[in-house]
Parts: sequence; structure tokens; C-alpha cells
Amino acid sequence: MRVGVDLGGTKIEGVVLDDDLQPVWRQRVATESERGYEHILARVEALVGEMRALAPGCRRIGIGTPGSVSRRDGMLKNSNTICLNGRPLVEDLTRRLGLEVVVENDANCFALAESQVGAGRGARLLFGVILGTGVGGGIVVDGRLWTGPQHLGGEWGHHRIDPGGPVCYCGRRGCVETFLSGPAVERRYREVSGADLPLAEVVGRAREGEVAARAVIDRFLDDFGRALANVVNILDPEVIVLGGGVSNIDELYTDGRAAAALYVFNDEFTTPIRRNALGDSAGVIGAALL
Repeated sequence: MRVGVDLGGTKIEGVVLDDDLQPVWRQRVATESERGYEHILARVEALVGEMRALAPGCRRIGIGTPGSVSRRDGMLKNSNTICLNGRPLVEDLTRRLGLEVVVENDANCFALAESQVGAGRGARLLFGVILGTGVGGGIVVDGRLWTGPQHLGGEWGHHRIDPGGPVCYCGRRGCVETFLSGPAVERRYREVSGADLPLAEVVGRAREGEVAARAVIDRFLDDFGRALANVVNILDPEVIVLGGGVSNIDELYTDGRAAAALYVFNDEFTTPIRRNALGDSAGVIGAALL
């Protein structure tokens, strides 16, 4: 059996997969990150203890989390659960759990799960996209993650599509994340209309023909096409799978795809863009597959 943990900012989820890679046990608990690093480790330890009763032969565990482990010093970096950053997460969990621990970025876990048991099954080269409160991605080649020597593989959310664009939390301007994340679209609508609305309502108003909402969503879809075309021009993946809350916008698979076709350096664009098949289970399943 395979055991995995999705260590998120608000919840920690555990899963046990059987030989057919199907979940036989899942549970979620609150992260309670406001109580600090050691408390989070204790939460993970308790959850893993329950899972090991079902998988007593398990000697290795996969853990997905925002951010990644630095190849330079082994510390966690770039996590939006701030108290994890600069901490030896792998070392500390290995000591607590008595298991080999593999920590990977949650977008990479998403891509791995969708490639093996989800919407991208059978593809030799898959690009997995997370569109949510942030923008991330993962690359899977022949069933294995490609993270690169600097652990940057798939980080398309921080390539720039407009040097004069909004300031990103990374310190640069015009990153894809500042255009395609849910908060970014909501911010743009607020700037245009003066109204503070959730993304789903902005999309609804655009469909009803509201001028401000339509302009914001049209820009969003064009930016999506431009950003994705850059990835296609470099990787030419067999399939692209979208995940995260923003991926529920239907127009991404029609107008967004058409926008990508405009910018791809080719006379045709045949790469399928698919909805994820695993929903919010993809991250924890991918962690178990590590």
C-alpha cells in the first residue's frame, strides 16, 4: 500500500492507496498553522499513525505541500504556510515518523496523480496546471516528475508575460500569477468597476453581458492563452490538465484554448486541454504516488 499526506495551509489530508492505486482510507484534519511549526509536525505524526495501522509494511511516505525543498540547504522554501519556510521539514518528519520521507510541491503532486490515474493517463509528457489562489504547474515525463536541478520544473506561474504588469509577491512584475490567479482577476474587476466580487460572480456577470466583467474575463482568457502558448512552444506536451478552483471556468476550454492557438508557434494547436479527473483528491493521491 502507498501512504501520502497533503500538507496544506488550512487542512492536512492523509490517504492510503491499495495495489490498484485506489483510496481505501482518507481523512482530513485542520492544520492549525497559527499554533506553529512543531504543532503542525505533531498533527502530521498523529495522522500518519492512523494510516500505518492500515499499511503496516509502509517504509516510505510522500508529502505534498506548497513550496519545495531547497537543493542548496534542504530547508523548505516558498511555502505560503510561512512557519514551514526555512525549516528542515524532511529531516524533522523523518525523525518523528521513523519512515523515509519524500516532500514535493503540491502542484507536482497534482500533475503526477493526473498522469497516472487521472485525466492524463497514458500521456508520455503531461503539463499539469494549478489555477487557484496562486498559479503553479508540474511536468511529468514517462510517469515520472521532472523537477529539474534547481527544483523549478513546472513553475510557469512565475514567468513574466508583461514586464510592466502588477508587482508579484516574488518581487518581480508581470508574473503569470498576477494575471491568472483568482485574487488577481477579482482585483482587476475591482479596479475596473469599483465592486468587490468573488470570481464566480464576475464570470456570471460576464456571461450576462456586463461590460466591465466581460472586459476582465476576455483579458483573463487572452492572458491564459498567451501564457500557456509559451509552455507549449517549449515543451509541446501531449496533454495539459487544469486544476484548482479557477479551472472550473468553462470558457478556459473553449475561448481560452482558442487564445492559446493564436500564440502557439505553429499552424495548428492539437494539444488537448482537459479538466482534472481527481478534483481536490489529486494532491494527496499524488503525494502517495511519490
